[in-house]
This record gives sequence, structure tokens and C-alpha cells, in this order.
Amino acid sequence: MSDPHVLCLGEVLFDCLADQPGREFVEVDSWTPYPGGAPANVACALVKLGTSAGFIGCVGMDAPGQQLVALLRQTHVNVEGIQEHPQAPTRQVYVTRTLGGDRTFAGFGEYDTSAFADTQLQVDQLPTDLFARADFLILGTLELAYPQSAAAVQQAMELAHQYQMQILIDVNWRPVFWGDPEIARQVILHRIPTADYLKLAEEEALWLWDTTDPQQVAKQLPQTKGVLITAGEKGCTYYLQGVSGHHPGFVVDVVDTTGAGDAFVAGFVHQLRSVDLSTLDSESVEKMIAYANAVGALTTTKAGAIAAQPLADEVETFLRTHIHP
Repeated sequence: MSDPHVLCLGEVLFDCLADQPGREFVEVDSWTPYPGGAPANVACALVKLGTSAGFIGCVGMDAPGQQLVALLRQTHVNVEGIQEHPQAPTRQVYVTRTLGGDRTFAGFGEYDTSAFADTQLQVDQLPTDLFARADFLILGTLELAYPQSAAAVQQAMELAHQYQMQILIDVNWRPVFWGDPEIARQVILHRIPTADYLKLAEEEALWLWDTTDPQQVAKQLPQTKGVLITAGEKGCTYYLQGVSGHHPGFVVDVVDTTGAGDAFVAGFVHQLRSVDLSTLDSESVEKMIAYANAVGALTTTKAGAIAAQPLADEVETFLRTHIHP
């Protein structure tokens, strides 16, 4: 298995999507499981775009865990960093959908949020050798909600700094994973300043800093090279290496928005690996953000997160044939 250029650490799970859009949780008749989990989504999307990636996380020794690991292997994601827990189950999340495709995380069925294998990621089993050979580390914040996995996140960030990797944090805050929103806010704010790049949704920017201006966020994070604030169908505002702007996104027929933000992150990092940051100008930054938005938009045109991700040639075709409004 080839060495990954990008390591994605966190959760891999099944998103159980409601088969009846527009209904509340208790009104849903049936659910369809789709492989997901933000860091796993990013790893798969990167590989499909042509950037090698590895996933680091913990699954249960159960059928869902085996299915997810098999999918990652089939997608050619490096799985050397996957741990298995003998008792804890692989996480499944129930997701309701609006008629317009927007989703709401509705809970974990019969289990408490802390009962799943991803919370048990062990520090001493992190694949140090992969960190030594990779260029990027991509993290979410869900694993910061649990002591064991939070310690693994901290160690991963220390390894990334030791081996001069660049770090991107996608805030990806989900209240359903946390007991106390204010504790979540403080824990997340403590980790963010050591990241090179930060991606967050508008509501997350308001929650953390009371602004949706990426330049204002960047001023509070002197070590950060770029801040990307996404707003779904309204596109993305950004501040990258001193260049700021807004890309309005693309108009597509939305089926399911699950994983769109993760695909955006993959599109951004895929572009980032091929540019010289010292020579970036407003036009090249705009192209990078347009590419990331295109990857995200295409992912919304099919159901599921990983299954809907586009290949590189599909993105290029889309960009040639779609002009943003």
C-alpha cells in the first residue's frame, strides 16, 4: 500500500439516511445506511481526485466496521492506521432530510454517543511512520468530545508539527456529539490556533467568533495561513495568504447534501498540494476555491457521501461547462 500524502484522522461510520425526506425522526418508516464520517469522506474524495490519502480511526469488530474498512481499501485509501475495538460497536448516525436535501443529525439509536469504537482511538497505536512521510493532516473536532480520542488528536497534531506536516481543521461541530455546547466551544477554540488552515460553516464562525468574515477570524489566528467559511448553496468566503474574496458556488440539482463540506475540503487540499503559496494571486486563489466548490456541488447531486464523490475528470468537465452565477 503506497504512502499517503494526506492523513485524515477521526470517525468512519454509517449515515443512516431517512428514506422519507421531509419527515421528523419518529415519522420515518425506513433508513438506508451510507458509508460516511467526515475524515473518511475526505480521504476517499482525495483519492478519487488523484491525491493519495490514509485514514486513521477506530472501528468495532463487527460487520459494519468490516464493511467500512473494506470500502476504504476498495477506494485505495491507506488503512494502516485503522484500529479495532473488541467490544465497542462501529458508530451509526441517523440522519433526517428536508425535501430540499438538507440533513439533520437525529441521534444514535439505542446507544449513547460515547459508546462507539471511534471514541476509543489509542494514542500508542498511531502510525508514526505514516506521519513521517505525509504532507498534510486533516482533522475534525468530533473526537475531541471523548477523552481517549481527544488524546489521540493531540498526539497526532504533535506528530504533524514534529514532521513539518501542514494541518487543516474542519470544525464540523455537531451538538449531538457533545453534552455541553460551551465546553465544546472552549475545547475547539483551544485546538484551532495551531492549524495552518481552517474550514468552517457560517454558523460555526458565528458560534466561535461572532463573525462570518474570514479575514477577521484570521486576525485572531496569527499562525493560520487560510480561513474558509462555507455557506452551502451560497458558496464560500475565504482568506488565503492575504487574498480574500467570495465564490458564489454553483447551481446544481441537489439530492443530498451529506458530505458536501468534506468534498469541498478534499478539493481544496488537492489543489493546495500543487501550488506554490508564495506565488498565489487573487486569480489563482479564486480558481482553487472554484475547484473546491465544484467538488462539493457535484457530491450533492447523488445520495450518500462517499458514493457521490466525483472523479477528477468529472470535476474538470463540470468546471468547463458551468459558469457560476
